[in-house]
Amino acid sequence: MRMRTLLGATGVLTLSLAAMPALAQDSADEPAFDGVYIGGSFGRSVQNNDIGETILFDRGSNGSFGETITTPAGANAFSPGFCNGAATSNLNNSCANDKDGYEYYARLGADQQYGKWVIGAVAEFGKSNVRDSVSAFSTTPAFYTMTREIDWNAALRARAGYVAGQSTLFYGTFGGAYAKIDRSFTTGNTANSFTLNDDDDAFGWQAGGGVEQKFGRNFSIGLEYLYSRYNDGDGRVRVGQGTAGATNPFVLAGGADFARSDSKFAFHAIRLTGAVSF
Repeated sequence: MRMRTLLGATGVLTLSLAAMPALAQDSADEPAFDGVYIGGSFGRSVQNNDIGETILFDRGSNGSFGETITTPAGANAFSPGFCNGAATSNLNNSCANDKDGYEYYARLGADQQYGKWVIGAVAEFGKSNVRDSVSAFSTTPAFYTMTREIDWNAALRARAGYVAGQSTLFYGTFGGAYAKIDRSFTTGNTANSFTLNDDDDAFGWQAGGGVEQKFGRNFSIGLEYLYSRYNDGDGRVRVGQGTAGATNPFVLAGGADFARSDSKFAFHAIRLTGAVSF
């Protein structure tokens, strides 16, 4: 389903690019891609399929994740399992899909053309509307859902490419990225207390490529694919006793911490770009 969504977005943006009139023109004695430009992008973000992600437990909150929370009888208190999405009930019978969404960015860049080759750099600031959840289910029964989404993100990338004709640039791009991550936690457990370390910084990288078409000397539009990956390994939920009794599995464990098994927050994007150069 997600691949079809991404391919559909690609088709729409490709048709948008192709529908522009053939106005591209440039002076033969001037570089087509040279100088500073400002612009923006708009597109669709689609997450990786993270089937198999779980929640890890640290008994006693001593930093040792991968342990088992047990019932008073010694059984696994989370034997109902996990799902890669947001729980819709206390039972592990369905989860809501992770959210894909639209993205929008402002960009500032500079290029230098050497014959047919172009090198440059681009900085971006904006937001990708994606949300990624994972849920655990206990025998109580109760659900425990950890969610992360992006408040805003920024990147600084290099790009290099080749000019076909005088006004069509095919390029690759790679660089560092930063995201402000917003974390949240929900549960059907009303006995224990839960403390979340929510907002946090996440660093990562981006890579992709695209095509950019000049229309006249100072305006261009393009179609770009970009893969973004952030390292979000610091999210924790701490469990306290709350109103739970002495036989509560978390109380028997001496308290506990939750963490996601996958620290990678990654997604793909197809976007339409536009820029005005100076």
